[in-house]
Amino acid sequence: MNATEGVATMGIHRRNLIGAGMAGIAACAVGTPASRTSTASEWRLLGEKVKAEMCWAWDLYRERAWGKDEIKPISGTFSSFPLKAHHLGLSLIEALDTLWVMGLDSRFADGVAWIKAELDFDVDGEVSVFEASIRLVGGLLSAHHASGDPMLLVKARDLADRLLPAFDTPTGFPYRYINLKTGARRDSATNPAEVGTFLPEWGTLSRLTGDPRYHAAARRAVVALFAKRSRLDLLAVKIDALTGEWLDSRATVGSYSDSFYEYLWDSWHLFGDVECRHMYEVCTAAILRHQQVWKGGKLWIADIDFETGTVVSTEQDELASFYGGLLAQGGAKTEGAALTETWSALQDRFGVLPEGFDYESGMPTARTNSLRPELADAVFNLWLVDRNPRWREIGRRHFLAMKRWNKARFGYADLADVTTTPKRQADHCPGYWWSEQMKYYYLLFSDTPRFDYSKNYLSTEGNVLLGFRRGD
Repeated sequence: MNATEGVATMGIHRRNLIGAGMAGIAACAVGTPASRTSTASEWRLLGEKVKAEMCWAWDLYRERAWGKDEIKPISGTFSSFPLKAHHLGLSLIEALDTLWVMGLDSRFADGVAWIKAELDFDVDGEVSVFEASIRLVGGLLSAHHASGDPMLLVKARDLADRLLPAFDTPTGFPYRYINLKTGARRDSATNPAEVGTFLPEWGTLSRLTGDPRYHAAARRAVVALFAKRSRLDLLAVKIDALTGEWLDSRATVGSYSDSFYEYLWDSWHLFGDVECRHMYEVCTAAILRHQQVWKGGKLWIADIDFETGTVVSTEQDELASFYGGLLAQGGAKTEGAALTETWSALQDRFGVLPEGFDYESGMPTARTNSLRPELADAVFNLWLVDRNPRWREIGRRHFLAMKRWNKARFGYADLADVTTTPKRQADHCPGYWWSEQMKYYYLLFSDTPRFDYSKNYLSTEGNVLLGFRRGD
């Protein structure tokens, strides 16, 4: 089967085949009239344009910030993350599997060579356990999946070993921060995302190494958190890792909770974990029962009190725009498509999504945008499950708007204000830009033979842990 032949249709699957039932193709690029349906060759040409932008940005990173965490695309300098005063090559690691799937093999090889020669996690400094796992462990594992290079797996395991003591708590929920050298842990006031966004990466690490500790620790935390749900089957945004007591009552599908729900479904897909599938179904049914709000023909997922169901905020977090794709993967195709159309309409209004938006007032509550990939993620997942060209069109508008507004002298930049014309930039390019939307765009448009479009898995950070096709 070549890369463009169909979708898996057996059983419930992350890329579950669903009916389209959606409207026709909308307007193409921001500010241009509606276009006819694009041909396969035109989509592939757009994929080549995405690749060209990746090459341009990577070469500037190589020239200006090689081995540093994040390039500052306006000044051409750099900043460190997740450590405060030491670089771990974050953007380099996050970019690797994107380079590989684009066929940029010499650039990929240069990055791997840097890791082998320079990357060392024996640093007296504190990292976010969550961020280090999804970005660095996941990035190294996806690069290993692409190349088979055993040293990448060794590096991933070394980092996971340094993060693992964070899970040694009475509840099994990890501390939020840990010192990579000393193992000192800090901050037990955590949240669903930082408790439950480990199992795909750590389960993959256990499978590859034969060491069950990683899978066991990650899974224990997920199961224990699910058991803390309210009588409405909802989870709130803040919980204590030592006592298991809730510290907040707000339920959301946005920041602090988003990837917990994503990884319930993903763990079913990757490992056939039936209990994770059950937990996903229970949580999703509760969210759709209690949090759906329709206003002006548009669907939003409200923030509510997790015990009473009362709406506590009409503000929407841009990160929640990913959720339509997840709903469609799990079988709620009508709601998933409707939610994605809601966010697409907001993109049409502003050109680039604001970080926060209040659906009641119809006004942005945060005018910045940190080069966010969530809408691109949603339409890529929707396109994988039904091949409706509508999702490609929304993705094209997302890419062209980014190219128009975010491109700076030395790379792609955050936006300080999406409501101004021209939009005001900020001197920062997040590491996830290299791993997420550039990969989503390319896979959405290119029909590359290096990716199995019927059997695959991308993590919450866009890291491919299943689906690369070496030798093509």
